[in-house]
Amino acid sequence: MFEKGDYIVYGSTGICTVQDVTTMEMQGVDSRKLYYVLEPYGQPGRKVFTPVDNPKMKLRRILSKEEALAMIDRIPQLEQIGVTEEKLREQIYKENMRSCDCANWIRMVKTLYFRRQERVRQGKKITATDERYFRLAEDNLYTEFSISLDLPRQQVQGFITQRLEQVK
Repeated sequence: MFEKGDYIVYGSTGICTVQDVTTMEMQGVDSRKLYYVLEPYGQPGRKVFTPVDNPKMKLRRILSKEEALAMIDRIPQLEQIGVTEEKLREQIYKENMRSCDCANWIRMVKTLYFRRQERVRQGKKITATDERYFRLAEDNLYTEFSISLDLPRQQVQGFITQRLEQVK
């Protein structure tokens, strides 16, 4: 169970701060059931409520500094996402975002980065769907790394690049 003040990753909402763990005083809601009151990172005042025991939603604590560094070191080994049917592309992206898994977010960023490169080489633009999911994956990933590594968000990409160059 998470506690007030914890940073967590919540489904497709992304990084959140646990504001409270409480019951709900609403008609039709079991008054004994506990709920997390979450505030999405970077969206002060916005609240998200989810049952503590919600089996449908993925929740996890953000990575520790050591876990974040280890994840960055794994980036070269993580393969791109294979999409064999274009019609399933967005569904696959959604599943990867909902997984709350940094490795999946990295795989998405890599996939979409190289897809963009290929489309530009062919004289095509990146699709709106690709751009949207690239930004979502990158934002979730960099925000989590920013908190875990105690770095300003705008320095995360440079930190990753520098760390990967040192590993080579």
